[in-house]
Amino acid sequence: MTQKEKAKLVPVSREPALLTERDADKSPVLECIDLGITFGGLKAVDNFNVTIGRTEIAGLIGPNGAGKTTLFNIISGVYAPTSGKVFLGDEDITGLRPYQICRKGIARTYQNINLFHNMTTMENVKIGCHHNAKSNLFSDIVRTKGQREEEKAIEQKCLELLRFVGLEGKKDFLSKNLSYGDQRRVEIARAMATEPKLLLLDEPAAGMNSAEKVELTELIRKINDRGITVLLVEHDMKLVMNVTHEISVLNFGKKIAQGSPKEIQENPDVIEAYLGGGLVGE
Repeated sequence: MTQKEKAKLVPVSREPALLTERDADKSPVLECIDLGITFGGLKAVDNFNVTIGRTEIAGLIGPNGAGKTTLFNIISGVYAPTSGKVFLGDEDITGLRPYQICRKGIARTYQNINLFHNMTTMENVKIGCHHNAKSNLFSDIVRTKGQREEEKAIEQKCLELLRFVGLEGKKDFLSKNLSYGDQRRVEIARAMATEPKLLLLDEPAAGMNSAEKVELTELIRKINDRGITVLLVEHDMKLVMNVTHEISVLNFGKKIAQGSPKEIQENPDVIEAYLGGGLVGE
């Protein structure tokens, strides 16, 4: 089955929600229903609806200022929406704090790299394991058997994640000494350390060269192969068109289109609003 066949969209119970055909028999991992947020009278996101299937790599595109990162901030709990609901599976997570949403199974990276620059690559990834750790202040001071075993398990888990993203050989490097592309991969590894159901990637290809973007495309596919749903905000149209199963398009806070990469490429509203007459992926 080709990627385009896999990306065929079918309606689900709530309109205008759509799921890719491959996920039509499964409950969605994420639903945003009539989602909106207003800042001082300005509607940054307006009546946004989307449903994302459990095996998807979904894309969210639009011009600068369209509301994409604001939407990520609502989903991840940085902002509470003015209106609408966010569901993770069957659970309403609207308005929960970021640490609560992380524990529920949503992790993210950031448009601007957000690492601890004077910590090593390994130490940065270990931070992602913190919310699942069982040890406490007493066990850390006394160094109980349980604490030592947990620390060893975290070390092994983070080493495997660094191997997965191709940074095992740089585990002891300070993150500030890594290349821009490597820092992006550390962020992804740290997010994966939280064991998410849904991974939000906010412009992960920003600042990468062509070779790094090819490696990133393969890494996103490998993450998805692990059973993690991916929602991707990205301006590199070649990457988006190559890796996603379905795409939503925002313009001035409103969703103007949703469909497969091919459908988005041919959508006149997208061409006009997002590209000013160009061709997506050209």
